[in-house]
Amino acid sequence: MTTRILTGITTTGTPHLGNYAGAIRPAIVASRQSDADSFYFLADYHALIKCDDPLRIQRSRLEIAATWLAAGLDVERVTFYRQSDIPEIPELTWLLTCVAGKGLLNRAHAYKASVDKNVEAGEDPDAGITMGLFSYPVLMAADILMFNAHQVPVGRDQIQHVEMARDIGQRFNHLFGNGKEFFVMPEALIEESVATLPGLDGRKMSKSYDNTIPLFSGAKEMKDAISRIVTDSRLPGEAKDPDNSHLFTLYQAFASKARSEQLRADLLQGLGWGDAKQRLFQLLDGELGEARERYHRLIERPTDLEDILQTGAQKARRIATPFLGELREAVGLRSLRTIAQAVTATKKKASKAARFVSFREDDGSFRFRLLAADGEQLLLSRNFADGKAAGAVTRQLQQGGELDIRTQGESFSVWLEDVCVADSPAFADTAARDAAVQSLKLALTPQQD
Repeated sequence: MTTRILTGITTTGTPHLGNYAGAIRPAIVASRQSDADSFYFLADYHALIKCDDPLRIQRSRLEIAATWLAAGLDVERVTFYRQSDIPEIPELTWLLTCVAGKGLLNRAHAYKASVDKNVEAGEDPDAGITMGLFSYPVLMAADILMFNAHQVPVGRDQIQHVEMARDIGQRFNHLFGNGKEFFVMPEALIEESVATLPGLDGRKMSKSYDNTIPLFSGAKEMKDAISRIVTDSRLPGEAKDPDNSHLFTLYQAFASKARSEQLRADLLQGLGWGDAKQRLFQLLDGELGEARERYHRLIERPTDLEDILQTGAQKARRIATPFLGELREAVGLRSLRTIAQAVTATKKKASKAARFVSFREDDGSFRFRLLAADGEQLLLSRNFADGKAAGAVTRQLQQGGELDIRTQGESFSVWLEDVCVADSPAFADTAARDAAVQSLKLALTPQQD
């Protein structure tokens, strides 16, 4: 079975080591599996929620695209695109917004954190909070559900968004699926050892904390950043505690098991923090040096990157466009021309095949049935004293005109001059009943030559 994997990075800044270890690297590794169908994108619509600097977003889109490719993403094997190049995504976002519960979105971590911050500052709870921030989980759900991703590589802090995508997708399936599952239920994929890397100060590595280690900047800038990693005050020769060291956690995320165990042992034996930082620099420089060179070559050729992204968008839309057509059909956004053609075809079929069948009961009374094209019984008349009365009712029904149809539960009845003359069978549900009412109307509509 092929597993579809999808992930993206918001285009609000230059990728750092945490982005690489937590999202880019595991995603690229997963894309090389023979049973993987991978979708990777630049989340530039998401960027508009966080950033109102157009030049920053423009630069970030370039840098992040170059980062993916420099890190080894094979665009021949995967679908690589910008979110904003897929117009079906914002349309799907609206369809999902119409089924997403406000209570669900109230529980989103980012929204709750903003509200809590406002309350602590004595502000209005929603001060400065945009609808973009509030409905961010719906846009992320559209990203995931548009391509029916089975797995979504995310940091631990993003698991909730994958769970919300499941909730919203299930709701849509329930309301509009009519037995069909439009959306598969995605699962969050986390590489436990590097799900969230610590930054220079020990907090999660994040641009908002200004505690990141640059990914593809020069070696000197990387070395300078590593030198600022916060450590304890233990001197060379004193035993260090690797399990409580942010530096060791970073080293462990990139080193082999053997090299990690060696550094652990050396720290316990009193290796100085300066020497440990030098080892981390050498490790990262060795792993990222070639990718860094590829990155800078790509940055200098933005038109080539644009061509790659447009090719990826075309590939993505070959899936998104017809799928959105199915979803539009499901919610009732259908072409009137298509509806007219279907009605015409149904009328012709109904007029040729619908027929009245008269019969006599054992008690001597007369009744008739109206059968649809497929033989389904649409109506069974009440009892009439003689065949002439039954025939008069069938002729009156065949003449057309406004039908007095009264529904009750899963069935309906037909009335003439305020007298019930026929009843339908009981249907499975009200939807089936309503479909039968429509079939009845078409069957009794006189056809024009």
